Amino acid sequence: MFNLSLIEHKLRLPPHLLSLPLQDAVKSVLEDLFLDKVIANLGLCVSVYDIRDIKGGIIFPGDGASTYTVKFRLLLFRPFVGEIITAKLKEADANGLRLSLGFFDDIYVPVHLLPNPSRFEPDPHNGYQPMWTWEFDGEKLPIDETDEIRFRVHGVNYPSIPLEQPESSKPFAPMVITGSLDYDGLGPMSWWQQAEEVDEEAA
Repeated sequence: MFNLSLIEHKLRLPPHLLSLPLQDAVKSVLEDLFLDKVIANLGLCVSVYDIRDIKGGIIFPGDGASTYTVKFRLLLFRPFVGEIITAKLKEADANGLRLSLGFFDDIYVPVHLLPNPSRFEPDPHNGYQPMWTWEFDGEKLPIDETDEIRFRVHGVNYPSIPLEQPESSKPFAPMVITGSLDYDGLGPMSWWQQAEEVDEEAA
């Protein structure tokens, strides 16, 4: 789920940071540039892990800042296809589920990757708010925000930034994870805890 990537970057160090130790000043600028940002095909930056090399310190004519070439490692959130991750339900609609890890919310489980058969219908135990349920062995098993949900990573995409975006559209997400619940052991943890309890009683 998390990976280290070695990156080389030309960095402009503003004059107001020159009073700091060079390592601290460079790390401060790197965190402003990369922390909580998505790097295409690499993932979401969680932290600047370490700085391997700093070279340069060139001051170009007419510029009070110095420029360095920095090699450093970023800790990135980048799940692989097939990985099993546990998340929480953020929202649900007729198109499927949206899950959250707390620090990352753009995880979507479309209808065709929900367990079959699943239904999106009003729940009398939840003020008749629509929710997804899986029909299994004559019982309706709910998918709600009270449970941890185990999903399999089906795909990771890095959409291109749109030139125009309608006001009614969702905010642009630079990284989108598609998840699947359509496999044994996936879905709300309570489903499988109940199944284990039934097996124990039967034994």
